[in-house]
Amino acid sequence: MEAAVASALTKEVVLKLVTLLSERHKLSKGLKDDLRFIHTELNMILCDMDEHLGDLSPSSRRPQVVSMEEMRDLAHDIEDCIDRFLPCAACEGEASSVLHRVKKAVTGNRSRFAAEIRKLRKRVKDAHERRVNYGFNGGRSAAGAAAAAASLPAAADADAAEADPVGIEKPRQELVELLLGSEPGTPRVMSIVGFGGSGKTTLARAVYCCPGVVQRFAARAWASGSEHTDAGGLLTAVLEQLHHTADVPQDQDSINNFLQTTECLIVIDDVNKQHWDAVRATFHRKTKSRIIITTALHSVANACSSDDGYVYKMSVLDAELSKVLLMKKVFFGGCSPELERGSTAIVDKCDGLPLALVSVAKFLLGENELTGRHCAQVCRNLGLHMEKDADFTKLQQVLVNNYRSLSDYPLKTSLLYTSVFPNGRPIRKNTLIRRWLAEGYVQCRYKRNDLEVADENFRKLVDRNIIRPINGSNNTKVKTCKTHGIMHEFMLHKSMSDNFITSLHDQNRSKFRHLFIQNLASGSTLGLNHQHTSPATDNVSGSSEKFRARSLTIFGDVGEAASEFCRCELLRVLDLEECNDLEDDHLRDIHKLWHLKYLSLGGTINSLPRNFDKLHCLETLDLRKTNIDILPAGIIGLPHLAHLFGKFKLGKDLKVGELEKFLPKKCKLQTLAGFAADENPGFLQLMSHMKELKKVKIWCCESSDANNESMPHISEAVQKFAQDGMDTADVRSLSLDFGNSFGDFLGSIQEYCYLSSLKLRGRLSLLPQFVTSLCGLTELCLSSTNLMGKDLSNLCKMRYLLYLKLVEADLSGFIIHKGAFPSLQHLCLTVQIPVLPTIGEGALPRLVSLQLLCKDLVGLSGIKIEYHRHLQEVALDSMVSTKTVDMWETAAKKHPKRPKVLFLKRIDPSETKSTVKYVATDGPIRGKTCSIGFNQLQLTQNMLQNECIISLDQSSSMSKVNSAMRKIIVSEPPPAAPELSSAGNNVMPPSASIF
Repeated sequence: MEAAVASALTKEVVLKLVTLLSERHKLSKGLKDDLRFIHTELNMILCDMDEHLGDLSPSSRRPQVVSMEEMRDLAHDIEDCIDRFLPCAACEGEASSVLHRVKKAVTGNRSRFAAEIRKLRKRVKDAHERRVNYGFNGGRSAAGAAAAAASLPAAADADAAEADPVGIEKPRQELVELLLGSEPGTPRVMSIVGFGGSGKTTLARAVYCCPGVVQRFAARAWASGSEHTDAGGLLTAVLEQLHHTADVPQDQDSINNFLQTTECLIVIDDVNKQHWDAVRATFHRKTKSRIIITTALHSVANACSSDDGYVYKMSVLDAELSKVLLMKKVFFGGCSPELERGSTAIVDKCDGLPLALVSVAKFLLGENELTGRHCAQVCRNLGLHMEKDADFTKLQQVLVNNYRSLSDYPLKTSLLYTSVFPNGRPIRKNTLIRRWLAEGYVQCRYKRNDLEVADENFRKLVDRNIIRPINGSNNTKVKTCKTHGIMHEFMLHKSMSDNFITSLHDQNRSKFRHLFIQNLASGSTLGLNHQHTSPATDNVSGSSEKFRARSLTIFGDVGEAASEFCRCELLRVLDLEECNDLEDDHLRDIHKLWHLKYLSLGGTINSLPRNFDKLHCLETLDLRKTNIDILPAGIIGLPHLAHLFGKFKLGKDLKVGELEKFLPKKCKLQTLAGFAADENPGFLQLMSHMKELKKVKIWCCESSDANNESMPHISEAVQKFAQDGMDTADVRSLSLDFGNSFGDFLGSIQEYCYLSSLKLRGRLSLLPQFVTSLCGLTELCLSSTNLMGKDLSNLCKMRYLLYLKLVEADLSGFIIHKGAFPSLQHLCLTVQIPVLPTIGEGALPRLVSLQLLCKDLVGLSGIKIEYHRHLQEVALDSMVSTKTVDMWETAAKKHPKRPKVLFLKRIDPSETKSTVKYVATDGPIRGKTCSIGFNQLQLTQNMLQNECIISLDQSSSMSKVNSAMRKIIVSEPPPAAPELSSAGNNVMPPSASIF
């Protein structure tokens, strides 16, 4: 694995050398000769490395010619040298005064550049001579154990069942009810999807072995996709089990006839897309079979269960069930308060992943005397244990395979990069993507922009369940996310082993690409495992040490390290948004960070330094948490600035004509979110010069005089912005907040315009025609408009709308007739008065997500979810009554898709400095029972072992099945239950128990 990463990194450096050797750079002949030599030798080493990687036979594989550590360090040093002495790559070919000054400075340092290249040439030459003389190295990667694990056969899911699993009772009952149901719309294919080690195989096997299921299905089969490289072998394995004989029909007609006349249950464990593409034609819609598949990919689960299927998404164990599992495995006789505190650290670190909990439990069983302090120490060193201890072999294999499954080096690097953030801390998706772009970890191919590629990479990580969405925005787009706790630990350990990420306090920090400080609150579980680093030496600020870091991220207090910023001269990302003690004076030398592309500042910053406009390469500036309300004019003139966040005004002493001179000839600003429009129309008039602008947010000034003066300018700017979109049909977003004013000025906009997203907050006398006539509008949010039924019903004209959010006091009178909103997939209604719109049958035919956020909601309030056959989720306010919760959950169980009933918790606007906000929560707050204590968990464990077997006469009708279903408590049969082999077909899934 490390060899592949080093190879990919070296290829990136070779591409930089090609650029440097192009005719655009006027270099001396001697310098060019040195660069050509380095380029040629790196290519030769790469060929040897690729040959080494391509030879998968251990017996024939020869030793590596250059160690991976040496190759990585050499590639990093070459890249550092090029970046340190080259001007801004994005400015190549442009004739600007700024670029001229840069090139002049570089020319003065050319001799130093040449000297550095000569040193690098000698190092490459030494590697060349070693290859010629010896043909091998003597070293192995420091992370050799991980590489060894990577060479093992791929694990299927590594999370199969045991006789008494924890936490599957509710999902097992849900899937069994679906499996035994006979109502129209009963799913033919059920997909179980989740992260490796989350219990997918456990759940599938529990359903497969349930006595009622065994008795219902005369023929059953279990096959593992990972054991079959070709689909033919997979299908043959299934059919052999169904026929009890090796004489399996090979022609498609015989197979189809058997599956159409025999009611079968087929489980295919660990499925990928190739498996399903090959077998789906056999399991067509006319078959009487029921199929359960498990997979780690959301895209595969959706493909398998499209049309008439059902997708069950595995969730992690909560803290209580995690402790139940630990007690079963380790704390057999209960535990003391001190040990309970240590067990809490394990629960937090394992993040509810059963395989991680079991692996830690196995390791702890080897201890003579177990204490809470030792448990906490194991947690701090968990990355090291996962690398070296045999008890973690299965877990390591799952994590390594997750990493290896990623398609290319940039995607792997993007994943490793997430470990910069504290474990368990939510990460904003857009922040992560913009940081990837700034770091250069996105490679754009074909005719797509970098942002599209970055977004696709993010979706790939979510699809594999490696990154887990936390809070979606109301249109279900991922807003915040985090990695699984145990995956984060694995990546952090790997990153530190590979000189990729470390703490700024590490004395070896100069060797690492990314630095951070995580000085969080006492007792927090989000902090760095500091045993990975060595403490920094004293009086570091007086050192001449140079850092190769490309990013610095600070959570908590920066302390004396504030003086270290400018020693990271190659820094591309400086994230200080969560820094608690940063002062304005700490930024006085920030202009020296010439390569800086991403900068975010926190709530302790009140102003920016005067020379801030010298940050030539800056692309993203996030000032949303700062106290800055007047934007220095020079900032909008930064030549590469693309994303500007905050709430600003322009200085009143500058006129529009004076401001225009600050704009670059080709303004690259794409996001302006946002500014407060007052009597100075500067921003509004400058918008027409920002040709790349795609996202704008505008606050209307609270002053009535300022409003009267600014409204015509706002209307004109909005119209121009929306008209410009007609030429591109690109994603264009506009947000307008009128505050206490009326937004009726929008009624003056009559021209044909284009927006893809529109948010309006503030009072409206009537719905502007501008809104319903917008071409391309797919997302609309109306908040506090005070519009009533008839005006809101005019929204039904919008045939292409995908997402609609209404935040109003009263929605009574809003009628959604048959055929209205034919494209709408997501509807969010946040109301104070618990009266919902009237939705007729045939309206919203493609609705997927329905959010009804009113704490006083009474029952179903007239909503008939059976009208919406594609519905997948219903979200309610977490404060709704228990009776209302029960009614919605009952209605969801009767729906063919069995949509999930989710709960969102309202956040006080004063806490977020914004409008009403909701975040996901585990369940309803009203009517919750008290959580059980750790010493009560033994009782819970005993209760989990109770069981009830469904008894069904073989000749009973389907109506009797449904009658019996109302009385059952689905459970696992006894380990030696004889009916499992007699009632079925003598076929059992293989045992691969992990918990």
